[in-house]
Amino acid sequence: MTAVIVGGQLTPTGALADDDLHNVTYRARVDGLARGAMITYNVNAAQVQSANPTMLPGRTFEANAVLGDAQQAGMQVSIRWPYSANLHCEILVDDATVAQADQFIGPRLTPASEDPNYGVLTCGAPLSNAAGGNVVNTNPVSQTATS
Repeated sequence: MTAVIVGGQLTPTGALADDDLHNVTYRARVDGLARGAMITYNVNAAQVQSANPTMLPGRTFEANAVLGDAQQAGMQVSIRWPYSANLHCEILVDDATVAQADQFIGPRLTPASEDPNYGVLTCGAPLSNAAGGNVVNTNPVSQTATS
């Protein structure tokens, strides 16, 4: 084992590096039949990634990132008009839940042009680039049974 003396205290070298980067897990679920789901999440201080997975009830989307500042972890889950669904998002930093949100998006007869955030659930920090990012083709990672 390698060690470094920091301020008169013996510290393993691995402990110094662990404070610099954080493993971030983004999870999203859309419970309802809603086509055109989009999940957008921060991958670093200046870049976001977006995914358009097929989200069926019970499926969970999951993506991972490594961030230098855990406070930058943020995501959005959105569905298109005229669909209605329960949206769920959660963010884990170093395996601890740091943000979680749920929202019911009700059906509408007309598009919500006066509300640009209609159908959008935000979780955690604001997105670095809310206008979009690199699109990734990512499939949901699990199915959970509903009882």
